[in-house]
Amino acid sequence: MSSIYQHFRPEEKPFIDTVLDWKEYVENTYAPKLTDFLDPRQQFILQSVIGDGADVQYGFFGGRERSERKRALLYPEYFKPEEKDFHIGLYEIEYPRKFIKIEHPMVLGSLMSLGVKRDKFGDILADGDRIQFFSNEEIESFLMTELQEIGRASVQLRKLPLEEAVQVPEQWKEKEISAASLRLDGIISAAFNLSRQKSQVLIEQKLVKLNWKTVENPAAECMEGDLISARRLGRCKIIGLLGTTKKNKARLKIGLLK
Repeated sequence: MSSIYQHFRPEEKPFIDTVLDWKEYVENTYAPKLTDFLDPRQQFILQSVIGDGADVQYGFFGGRERSERKRALLYPEYFKPEEKDFHIGLYEIEYPRKFIKIEHPMVLGSLMSLGVKRDKFGDILADGDRIQFFSNEEIESFLMTELQEIGRASVQLRKLPLEEAVQVPEQWKEKEISAASLRLDGIISAAFNLSRQKSQVLIEQKLVKLNWKTVENPAAECMEGDLISARRLGRCKIIGLLGTTKKNKARLKIGLLK
């Protein structure tokens, strides 16, 4: 069992234990287990821990094909999952658009202020003045009743079919890079074509997030499945580790979104 943990960060051990509990539940009950929304790193960990065994299988769905945050469904081999089994709702925010501007951080802040954890919500979609988000259907009645304000705007929620999600253009450009190491500052330098010094300054100024958490340590080790966002530069996700170059640099396949 300890061999599983050595491939991940020490702080990820509680989540690995949770995944193992989900797996054991499916094995013991022979029934499916639905999770809350997982970020891409958590999805990667779940895939790694569950593996390709026949006894327990898994699927991901976040409300649309290109969702970043997704719910996972673990299930025994007899079960044939459908989209409806993920219990995801799509909600559009109705507000006085002519007079008020609502942005992504305001929506997330208002949702969190209701006392609901982040993992109950999926992606937030903004297309001009139209704003939608995905959420667990289990908390739908609570959201409909309690979400009445965002910033200074009075709001109402309207549930829509999933296929009516706004199409937000988001194209990741894949490329291979070589970095001096898997340190966070080294990956940022190689991905965004910056000097190591500038990368370190960005990190020290708290302008960099690793898997949605602000990181202040330039030496933080990066792993496959990580998502890095640097303010004003964009986002980078580590798709795969490809070994080392002849000069002993790390080779990586990354996705870039600017």
